[in-house]
Amino acid sequence: MKISLSKEGPSFSRLVYGCWRLHMDPKGSSSDRILEKIEVCLESGIDTFDHADLYGEYGNEEKFGIVLKSRPDLKEKIKIVTKAGIQLPGPNRQGISVKHYDTSGKYLTSSVENSLKKLNVDKIDLFLIHRPDPLMNADEIAKVFKSLKQSGKVLHFGVSNFTPSQFSLLQSRLDFPLVTNQLEFHPFYTDPLVNGVFDQAQELGIRPMIWSPTAGGRVFQPKTEQEIVLYKTLEELARKKSTTIDAVLFSWYLFHPAQLVPVLGTNDPDRIRSATKSFQIQLEREEWFQILEAGTGKRVP
Repeated sequence: MKISLSKEGPSFSRLVYGCWRLHMDPKGSSSDRILEKIEVCLESGIDTFDHADLYGEYGNEEKFGIVLKSRPDLKEKIKIVTKAGIQLPGPNRQGISVKHYDTSGKYLTSSVENSLKKLNVDKIDLFLIHRPDPLMNADEIAKVFKSLKQSGKVLHFGVSNFTPSQFSLLQSRLDFPLVTNQLEFHPFYTDPLVNGVFDQAQELGIRPMIWSPTAGGRVFQPKTEQEIVLYKTLEELARKKSTTIDAVLFSWYLFHPAQLVPVLGTNDPDRIRSATKSFQIQLEREEWFQILEAGTGKRVP
C-alpha cells in the first residue's frame, strides 16, 4: 500500500522501516541479517527505509550501504529517508564535547554527501532536519535545500520534531513544499493531537511520519499499570478482530485523518509481518477512543 506525503510526492509505502536499531539487533548486524530484514520488508509491501546520520554511532548508514553495494538491484526497489543536524559526542565524532545541533549550510551539505557515500546511492528520496535548532537560520537552510534539490542529490525535504511555527518559518523561505514532519506519537504520548502539529498537516495536505509508534517497545512489554491496561485493551481488540495486537496498534495510526505514516523500529521480521496485517482490519471510532483512553489513562474532556 502506497501513500504520497504531499501533492508533489514522494510516494512511500504506508509503513516505513526505521533503521536506527540496526546495530542493536540481538542476532547481530551482519550484511546477511540486514538483507533478511530488507527482503522481509519488500515482501510485506514496505519499500521505504528511514535513516539518520547519527544512528548507530554514525555507523548504520554504512552497514545498510554495504548491503546495497552487494545487491545493487535493490536500489531501484527502495526509497531512502535520512536526517541530519544532531552532533553527538562519541568515538565517531572526535572534537565534539557537548551534544548540540548544527543546521548550518556547511554541515547539512557535508552530511548529505556523507550519507550518499555511506548508503551507496546517488540520491536521497527525502532529507529531514532531525531536530529543531535554536540557532536555525531559515534562509541558510532554504539555500542549501534549493541547491541539493537542483543538483538532484535530494528529491524531497521535510523536518522532524518541529512545532507548527518552526515548520511555518522554514516553509516561508522555500518555493517548494516541505513534505512531512516526523514526530514522536503513540498512545502514551499524544501531544500532536492537541498541539497543532496534526492540524497543520491536514491544513497543508502533508502526511506526518510517526517515530516510536510502539513507545520503544513498551506497548508490547508492559511493566507499569498504565502499560498493562493498554496491552490488555489491544489484546481484547485483537481477539475481537481475530488478528494480532501489532495490527490493532498500527490500525490506530492508520485511522487518523492526517494519514499518519508509522516508522517501524523492530528488529524482528515476524513483527514486521504482523504490523502489515493492520491493512486488513478497520477500527470503529469508539475503538479508536478506547485505545486513546487506555494509553493516556483518562477519558476525553
